[in-house]
Amino acid sequence: MPATPVTDTTVRPTKIRLEVSTYCQLRCPTCPTTTGETHRGIGAGFLKFENFRKLLDDSPWLEEIELSNYGEIFLNPELAKMIKHAFKRGVRLTARNGVNLNNATDEMLEALVKYGFAHMRCSIDGASNESYSQYRIRGNFDRVISNIRKINEYKKQYETDLPALTWQFVVFGHNEHEITKAREMAAELGMEIDLKLNWDDSFSPVKDEDLVRAEVASGVASRDEYKEKHGSQYMQYICHQMWDWPQVNWNGDILGCCRNNWGNFGGNAFEDGLEESLNNETIRYGREMLLGRQEPRDDVPCTTCRIYKNMRKDGQVLARDDT
Repeated sequence: MPATPVTDTTVRPTKIRLEVSTYCQLRCPTCPTTTGETHRGIGAGFLKFENFRKLLDDSPWLEEIELSNYGEIFLNPELAKMIKHAFKRGVRLTARNGVNLNNATDEMLEALVKYGFAHMRCSIDGASNESYSQYRIRGNFDRVISNIRKINEYKKQYETDLPALTWQFVVFGHNEHEITKAREMAAELGMEIDLKLNWDDSFSPVKDEDLVRAEVASGVASRDEYKEKHGSQYMQYICHQMWDWPQVNWNGDILGCCRNNWGNFGGNAFEDGLEESLNNETIRYGREMLLGRQEPRDDVPCTTCRIYKNMRKDGQVLARDDT
């Protein structure tokens, strides 16, 4: 297909998302990594330290890198080297998308603190092993809490507030009764808590909708209700990552956003350079699609994304103040 002219949508973001691992040891029922969808779409692998180092060398404007997405970062055997190297280079590292924190050595936990890992979101859907393990299959609640306590001990030892820790609690029918207990535990552990809506209502849907509405910051009990109340998709903010915080796969492929696990935009950050690969014709066209300036195109991953398709169905386009 011949290239379609697009208006200027080039980017040079100071923050990127870089998948460290697409492997995960848990088997969460509705997760695309569990079902094999992720590995079929974007491959199975670990980010290599040499590619990480080269990316930083070739992109000196980078200030922050998000490492987590579809896998568990602590399974990458070279993670500690990356954390230390980023610290030396003055690049902030985060795991805001989430870690399960079931398997991490004491040395790894100390490295998080010693080398100033900035922020980590821990996926803990419950306040007991009984509720937690219903979704986080193969996980152990007590082990996760023990690892958080170890991190806090290292923070005292090094006299630092880093990493900042968030307790991410996906609300299900089987754990909604433990929200209050989770809030109390999070406070005791020095963690913020973030209640998140389940993306698949067919798995353990909430039972007490009024309770969930009162507890969740958005005041809704489901993603459909969020759309009715707020007039946009629950996760529509993800689309802005195409400009502000683009996703790069563990092998350098350009994915655009953290939701994309089925295709890429062409180009490779490790082979072609980060800035060039983030501004190839295909991804620039994708940005134009989100803004409503171009029609869907088969080679653009956004075309088959549920968020984008629902936007088109509703006659919506992405609103960006700086465009």
